[in-house]
Amino acid sequence: CSRPQKVCLCPFLPVRPLKVSTCLYIIQHPAEESRVLRTVPLLAACLPPDKCKILVGRRFNEDRYPELATVCRNPNTLILYPGAEATNLEEVAVMSSSPSVMIIIDGTWSQAKDIFYKNSLFRLPKQVQLKPSISSQYVIRTQPTNTCLSTLECAAVALSIMEKNKSIQETILHPLQALCSFQLQHGAQIHHSKEHLLKNGLYDKPMPKNKRKLRRMELLVNNIKI
Repeated sequence: CSRPQKVCLCPFLPVRPLKVSTCLYIIQHPAEESRVLRTVPLLAACLPPDKCKILVGRRFNEDRYPELATVCRNPNTLILYPGAEATNLEEVAVMSSSPSVMIIIDGTWSQAKDIFYKNSLFRLPKQVQLKPSISSQYVIRTQPTNTCLSTLECAAVALSIMEKNKSIQETILHPLQALCSFQLQHGAQIHHSKEHLLKNGLYDKPMPKNKRKLRRMELLVNNIKI
């Protein structure tokens, strides 16, 4: 896990990489590389190297990333990104029998949005989303809403659906749960979502002057999907 011995997470990782047929492509915003408490390294440690490929960058075109371009044109490739045009992954998984490739964007919500909309390659795969039925266990980092998940959590849920194996989700979440436990034991505080803080009058930062950002906060308070 590459962490100090005192907070080593190796005992919480699977003894052997999980056997999965689905291949993940993690498109990681460069800012994520410098974060100390990242979830993607834990995800990669749970899977075989050929089933979890990480590409770092903001812009991806066919000339610089021919392999990714080929993947995006594959009819069995899915991209996990919520929106009006996205199909619930459960519906897609029922109809799918062949091994799939799934693209997941790793970054803050604004970074992920920038990557998704400014790279035409990512509009080629079928767009899917997860049902907002679980709350994030990544409690040491603030999420926009109660149902926003970390990259590792998204991958864990998605793989369990695609592989039709609920235990995959439990196995991948195990090191995340241990990470949060370690951090809380060493002084970290539980981070409630921005939605929770706003609804309960606990948001202690200055409200944004930007009208678009202010509108997004109003939508969060009124429980309107953004």
